Amino acid sequence: MKDADCVRKIANHYASQLQLCHSRGCVSFSLARTVHGHMIPTGFKPHGHILNRLIDIYCKSSKLIYARKLFDEIPHQDIVARTTLVAAYSASGDQNKAFEIFSSTPLNVRDTVFYNAMITGHSRNNGGHAAIELFRCMLRDDIRPDNFTFTSILSALSLIADDDRHCMQMHCAVVKSGTGLVTSVLNALVSVYVKCASSPLVSSSSLLDTARKVFDEMPVRDELSWTTMITGYVKNDDLDAARKFLDGMNEKLPVAWNAMISGYVHHEFYREALEIFRKMVQFGIMLDGFTYTGVISACANGGYFQLGKQVHAYVLRTEANPTLDYFSSVNNALISFYSKCGKIDEARDIFNEMQVRDLVSWNAILSAYVSAGRIEEAKSHFNNMREKNLLTWTVMISALAQNGFGEEGLKLFSKMKLEGLEPCDYAFAGAITSCAVLGALENGRQLHGQLVRLGFEASLSTGNALITMYARCGVVEAANCLFHTMPYVDSVSWNAMIAALGQHGRGAQAIEHYEQMLKEGILPDRITFLTVLSACSHAGLVEDGCRYFDSMRKHYGITPGEDHYARVIDLLSRAGRFSDAKDVIESMPFKPGAPIWEALLAGCRIHGNLDLGIQVAERLFEMIPQHDGTYVLLSNMYSALGQWDDAAKVRKLMRDRGIKKEPACSWIVVESKVHVFLVDDTVHPEVQEIYNYLKQLVLDMKKLGYVPDTKFVLHDMESDQKEYALTTHSEKLAVVFGLMKLPHGATIRVFKNLRICGDCHNAIKIMSKLAGREIVVRDGKRFHHFRNGECSCGDYW
Repeated sequence: MKDADCVRKIANHYASQLQLCHSRGCVSFSLARTVHGHMIPTGFKPHGHILNRLIDIYCKSSKLIYARKLFDEIPHQDIVARTTLVAAYSASGDQNKAFEIFSSTPLNVRDTVFYNAMITGHSRNNGGHAAIELFRCMLRDDIRPDNFTFTSILSALSLIADDDRHCMQMHCAVVKSGTGLVTSVLNALVSVYVKCASSPLVSSSSLLDTARKVFDEMPVRDELSWTTMITGYVKNDDLDAARKFLDGMNEKLPVAWNAMISGYVHHEFYREALEIFRKMVQFGIMLDGFTYTGVISACANGGYFQLGKQVHAYVLRTEANPTLDYFSSVNNALISFYSKCGKIDEARDIFNEMQVRDLVSWNAILSAYVSAGRIEEAKSHFNNMREKNLLTWTVMISALAQNGFGEEGLKLFSKMKLEGLEPCDYAFAGAITSCAVLGALENGRQLHGQLVRLGFEASLSTGNALITMYARCGVVEAANCLFHTMPYVDSVSWNAMIAALGQHGRGAQAIEHYEQMLKEGILPDRITFLTVLSACSHAGLVEDGCRYFDSMRKHYGITPGEDHYARVIDLLSRAGRFSDAKDVIESMPFKPGAPIWEALLAGCRIHGNLDLGIQVAERLFEMIPQHDGTYVLLSNMYSALGQWDDAAKVRKLMRDRGIKKEPACSWIVVESKVHVFLVDDTVHPEVQEIYNYLKQLVLDMKKLGYVPDTKFVLHDMESDQKEYALTTHSEKLAVVFGLMKLPHGATIRVFKNLRICGDCHNAIKIMSKLAGREIVVRDGKRFHHFRNGECSCGDYW
């Protein structure tokens, strides 16, 4: 008896010590291990509640390896230990190990709490269907559900709720169980109804009314009750009902008001969000981190810079000792606010002053640099980040692609995959955009194939990127086919397709797509009109272009920007309607900038309007004196008219001002390798074979009527020298290389950084007829499809 008393006394001593370990926070594990370690040399063998306490401490300290080792050494594990481990594995996200313990537990040992732990684990780990199935098993096993069971199973149902019948069935089960008066259960039931109401698969409009009826009949409501209803109205796009509900609350609950601010911001009602904030201050409602992040977001997205600065100052003045979480979330919102308002340095100052930076902070600054086009700083910031997530990589890949660093974008995409990250559809969209920049058709096709294998082919972002990629790689038919087979398209899709058709000289088709877009109820935006005006300009559809330009403001309330006016000037100038172009310039509500005059000068170059061209060039020399394009166009105009001295003066002016002309280059992909050619190329390893092939080809071309157009030689020289100079143009060399190396019948795709030369255009038409194959050339402005001696542009470019 004395031995039993001694053992009991020792057991009680260890139990009391372990009880003290529970409240020691982060040191609980170390203390518990010390107590556990003391037991072993003394020969004391813990049983029952002492083992369960040790397992519980190890689990709560996230030391599941120790907990599981101890559990496995117990000869007869009781339901408490099993429940503790199931809950711990579920909390860590390891549902497989949780289910392993659950399924190995005999049926006669299981109880309600045990089932609750497993159901809760499924619910918290997005296992809605698994939780529902387990609940059915629980009922079949005659285990009676309690309040916690229904709270958990309703939370699981809300993850997958897409059938109003399921909501009704669970509602009936709640009523039958007698838990229909418990606040936590009713809150979960309201949440199920509002989430099911927002499902696209549910057509019933009565679910929100049912949720409101449950809410109205609740004997006791808490903060969650009110917030759930407001959030439900917001998610179902009924902001008026949400506002009436908020205004009808007797108690001013901060969580509910924050939900209303968040709802307004999400639906882009920024003024209304700021009004709610003003009332919170007026009524003395407690402001927290969620309030400030919502309001700062409203200022950022609404363009209220001064007001945002005032909110920033108010935070600094009123929040003396914020918590780290509060501090981080508000500062992250401020970083986004300043960056969206174009104040990148201020955003960086906030980042530098933060005591604790999380991944959101680092990503926010990265996005700020990207949005401002400060790509070198973005690269440096990216390289300095110790931790990166999928968003980090995606933002950087997209930034590189959209700023002309296509090759770097593709390399980064490959590096991301090598580091074990599975790309999302947005990362794929960035990589595909890189292919569009490079004209890397085969790489783009490979990415398309990967998308299909991964199930991303229905993604809107990747679909839109693919349309642009195929179009910019010269395969407009593939872009058109993709557009018509996409399960869902938006205005971006339509804009991309209209732009593609316009770039490929299919102006009439581009207009047809625009008209079809209107018929399908999709409103055009400013980008739409840019694409339509460009399409009209490329195809010479002057009247259509002017009509669409006039409709911008009249029918859609869109104020034309300088970029729209530049497109109209380009449209009129290409058609030689300089008087109309000048009238448009004079009618502009703002002073014309460089893009306007550049469009007019390009038209002067096409039509040889030297007098007007000189006047326009003088304006451009004043506005953008370092831009080489003005000098080149003016010099070319003089050369085309044989005014060699004037052309030489312009070139000398360039040299005196230290301005270098961008060298023309063309490239072609052969056997997955990019071959680049410069004018009068001597670098390419097969250049001599190319010149020999071209020499014989020119002889055959002349038999079909080709006459070298020496007016495109921009230097004064002898006639035979001019003919030779024309043969050394980079686009000719690239096309000839394609004829030599690509299989017979294969389409030749050549890319050029500048506008195609007029003589090269004529020559390649003849080449396409002579070789009997299609030749596609993408220059700095558009695409030319050469087939059987004709070009898709109709010689209008």
